[in-house]
Amino acid sequence: MIILFLIVSLISSINATSIVSRSQSYPLSQPAVHGPKARITIGNKVIAPDGFERPTTLVDGIFPGPLITGQQGDHFDIEVVNNLTDNSMFLVTSVHWHGIYQNRTNYADGPSFVTQCPITPNHSFLHSFSVPNQAGTFWYHSHYSCDGLRGPLVIYDPEDPLAYMYDVDDASTVITLADWYHTVAPELIGTIPVAQSMLINGLGRYAGGPESKLAVINVRQGKRYRLRLVQISCDSNVMFSIDGHNLTVIEADGQLTEPLVVDQLQIFVAQRYSVILVADQPVDNYWVRALPNTANASYDQGMNSAILRYKGAPEVDPTTVSTTTNLLQETNLHALINPGAPGIPEYGKADINLTLEISINGPSFYVNNVTFVSPSVPVLLQILSGAREPFQLLPNGSVYVLGANKVVELTVAINAPGGPHPIHLHGHRFNVVQSAGSSTFNYVNPVRRDVVSAGVVGQQMVIRWVTDNSGPWFLHCHIDWHLQAGFAAVMAESPSDTSRHVFPVPLAWDRLCPIYDHYNGTPPTIAEGGLDLN
Repeated sequence: MIILFLIVSLISSINATSIVSRSQSYPLSQPAVHGPKARITIGNKVIAPDGFERPTTLVDGIFPGPLITGQQGDHFDIEVVNNLTDNSMFLVTSVHWHGIYQNRTNYADGPSFVTQCPITPNHSFLHSFSVPNQAGTFWYHSHYSCDGLRGPLVIYDPEDPLAYMYDVDDASTVITLADWYHTVAPELIGTIPVAQSMLINGLGRYAGGPESKLAVINVRQGKRYRLRLVQISCDSNVMFSIDGHNLTVIEADGQLTEPLVVDQLQIFVAQRYSVILVADQPVDNYWVRALPNTANASYDQGMNSAILRYKGAPEVDPTTVSTTTNLLQETNLHALINPGAPGIPEYGKADINLTLEISINGPSFYVNNVTFVSPSVPVLLQILSGAREPFQLLPNGSVYVLGANKVVELTVAINAPGGPHPIHLHGHRFNVVQSAGSSTFNYVNPVRRDVVSAGVVGQQMVIRWVTDNSGPWFLHCHIDWHLQAGFAAVMAESPSDTSRHVFPVPLAWDRLCPIYDHYNGTPPTIAEGGLDLN
């Protein structure tokens, strides 16, 4: 009996990371890790990741939030508990599982007033979804702006066709990049915020601040590491490199790519890359660099930096210099598996051809002359209550109804400042047939991903996908401040099929809106008699 107890205890002590790790070689001390069945608590805490104390909204009291892991084919049950109390920040919340298709579970996608009502304080919601055909690097975050609720999500593939390229792929090789503000987000809305620091794995320094602790990535000479780079910033894009080392890209946003050797990557908000680092340099310390696109950004005093440390190297700051010459070009990335965009390989020849013109007027962004304002009734609830046509769906002018199983070609043309603008489509990955700043189209073997830069004023990007996932899917700029200012729309795929496609909707989801209405002191989200569909 004692032996059985010891065996059970030993098994229960093995966390998700050790199960999926491909090597026992010299990792960092393992960070907090959850498996696919987890409860995460959203609460407030004062932290100082760059040496400056400020109140935050965190998952389980840490930044970034704990790594959540699973394997392809797993079913996730993640309960999100709202314990928020600090009214200097948002008290209601929701969590989006970025990059997860949520096929048949649109109600679990997370964006408030698109697929659900927010979770109010002292309440929770269970996100229950499966990942039958997905593996790769993802993340989770709130759409309630930028106070710390964000963390990595990794789905491992036991049959990864590129596993031969690396020895180590575990919690120690997940690297988060996050811009960091010293002011709470509600006070920054309506302004042009500038981050004070860039955090790598939750640590960094700011100009004029103390020499606070920097993150250390430990490696052993001769080993090959799959570094999973997760860009969880609110605004800044970053130029990422590691002194003296090439990086071989093998994944973009959960999609495997043909291996491509670079030595620097520009990573936009919400994008992810897996890169192979071969620890083939002399035992030493090397600077890890993540330079944001903010004015006067530099590496002075260790800002925007972390340390790559070989086993046996002294615990001192590096003295290496950057010599990058081979920047990643998105057009050089190609899908590894079944490459090719759907539909007729010619611009404007898809089943549905949409163009979204992005403009700005005062503090608001406009998508085809409409600024997105969250409706009082979630779009999914509207559809499940009988709304089907664009004129019936709110917000008026921001919901695009798309037929089922159609090839959509979307052009996003930028006529507004503040770029480059990273565009994310929920519920899908798409083919990037034209990258911003490029004059060429690629329908043969474009990269597939779920966040793409639409560029700056005068530029555009073009993407294609198939409407095979009925439900309302958010499309938006992933710069949080731009989303808050109306840079968004909803792609409502085959609304007439949605009630069947997402059936059954959990009772807990049904209860979110009445609970929120009571908390907010507003009339019921859908009054007796239902929606007015005229």
